[in-house]
Amino acid sequence: MDLRGRTVVVTGASSGIGAAAARRFAALGARVAVVGRSLEKTTSVARGIGAMAHVVDYGDLDDVRRLARELLEIYPRIDVLANNAGGWYTSRNESRDGHELTFQVNHLAPFLLTNLLLNRLAQAPQSARVVNTASMDHLKGRLDLDDLDGTRRRYHWRSAYATAKLATVIFTRELARRSRETRLTTSAFHPGVVASDVARDSAMMSALMGTRLFKAMTSTPEQGAEPLLHLATTPDAAAVNGKYFNRLKPGKSTNPQVDEPDLARRLWERSAELTNLPDIAFL
Repeated sequence: MDLRGRTVVVTGASSGIGAAAARRFAALGARVAVVGRSLEKTTSVARGIGAMAHVVDYGDLDDVRRLARELLEIYPRIDVLANNAGGWYTSRNESRDGHELTFQVNHLAPFLLTNLLLNRLAQAPQSARVVNTASMDHLKGRLDLDDLDGTRRRYHWRSAYATAKLATVIFTRELARRSRETRLTTSAFHPGVVASDVARDSAMMSALMGTRLFKAMTSTPEQGAEPLLHLATTPDAAAVNGKYFNRLKPGKSTNPQVDEPDLARRLWERSAELTNLPDIAFL
């Protein structure tokens, strides 16, 4: 797809899948908003493709709100929002907002950003798309709406990450349902096992992911970005709306919570409460 004249916002674009996707979108002619946590890395990626860098801390929801205002001020149209930022943490940490950090970074922050940009996305001349980077780990997740921050259970990074990515998949389904009367579509994908910065909190895991052996056994960031590019540019957007993809193939989730529409509705409402977000009119 020729993306000239269109604007693509890519979060988590300071390295890994996000940086690779930003470069690919720019090569297709898009105006790219490069969003990342590291000022130095984000600026480097943006300069390399002639784009603007936007720095944000997903551990601070007020900073997410500032980012949204910045994007709305600079970009009169937004055609694609790639919610790619994420990560996991070896020990339990709380955000500045008092939420478990893995859940906030992977779900609450992108949920908030998406909602704050929804009206601009819905106004795109062509159909706009929201593409969410999920994970196959969501199959092992378990959402408890009364304990989304996991205060009642022993913390384990893999469980916390799986639950957060389950929220990503369910959020995708609910966004598709709520926006069905608009031209906005959404989808989620598992990028494969990619040598990336997702384990930045763990020195040991970061070192492991940086080894030649690990990289030889896993996908490159460029390969991990392929599903994101596919879902953002496939001509038949309706065919992928609300769907979860395992790499480039539609995936059937075996996690039973994915198919609970009432849970999806209540997760949205609870997430809105946790982010102090009023309901969006057209949804």
